[in-house]
Amino acid sequence: MTVDIDEYRGVWVFVEQHAGEAAPVSWELLSKGRELADEMDEPLTALVMGHDVAHLADEALTRGADHALVADDEVFEPYRADPYGEQFRALVEERKPSIVLIGGTHTGRDFAGRVAVPAHAGLTADCTELDVDDEGLLLASRPTFGGDAMATIKCPSHRPQMATVRAGVFDASEPGEVDVDADAIEEVEVVVEEKDTLSEVIERVVGDVVDITDADVVVAGGAGCEGNFEPIAELAEALGGEVAASRAAVDEGWVEPARQVGQTGKTVRPHLYIAAGISGAVQHLEGMNDSDYVVAINTDSNAAIFDHADYGIVGDLHEVLPKLTAMIREKQEVPA
Repeated sequence: MTVDIDEYRGVWVFVEQHAGEAAPVSWELLSKGRELADEMDEPLTALVMGHDVAHLADEALTRGADHALVADDEVFEPYRADPYGEQFRALVEERKPSIVLIGGTHTGRDFAGRVAVPAHAGLTADCTELDVDDEGLLLASRPTFGGDAMATIKCPSHRPQMATVRAGVFDASEPGEVDVDADAIEEVEVVVEEKDTLSEVIERVVGDVVDITDADVVVAGGAGCEGNFEPIAELAEALGGEVAASRAAVDEGWVEPARQVGQTGKTVRPHLYIAAGISGAVQHLEGMNDSDYVVAINTDSNAAIFDHADYGIVGDLHEVLPKLTAMIREKQEVPA
């Protein structure tokens, strides 16, 4: 299918929401989308879908969007791939954005293909870096070969250029003190009806695994844990943080994949990142390099992780972590 590239203009960001609350990755993409739109000298549009979600359109404008499109109907709540995909596809084909950014969440990954395939768009999944070249082509980079290399993908012949983007890789845009222009928000026609949907939500159960990308403190363990993550969990609890792991620990089955940090896992940006028994492979560093402070604990004084740490302790994590935990709990018990 041949498309007229010149007909496509602007950057769109999908504002993912559940029960009226925006997913954090939405504001991260809005921040990056603002950069790309400014570089291309084109408008940034936020697309909000759901029921009773007008407040998210307002918030998107305060966070940097030039315009907001709102598809508001009960058919969009709770989320289902078929109505979301059909509505999104219709808007893309009608409005012709040049670039479309979607969070690489379960929701985003679920329906992005339902838009890209029928719209003959170019779609790059699980991106960790975004840029545009002088011709306005999206440079979408993602890990490949098991995280051993990075691939940058361009779609010169298809529009829109779509990308699902991993949470936590960009700073979120902050709401500004601006007056929301009502003319910048457009309620679009809803093109799907309940009778046309193929699925029905009988029950929605939310799992109890915390998203580590939201944690201010992360305590991560690697191969050096030797299967014993108890010291990791106890220190994380004392600090009010979350447990994470390297790929080696996840591959051994010591920790669930949802807690993996790295190119093939999640990207975290906590205030404090403690890496215990982690050697510091490039793939892991890519997932935690933007932490404010990094503390490394390893028996190998030459471990690469020390080159990326603010503080380092050479020692056995099974001896060091319990002592740290005891010190922290002792401090917590001291009256202010």
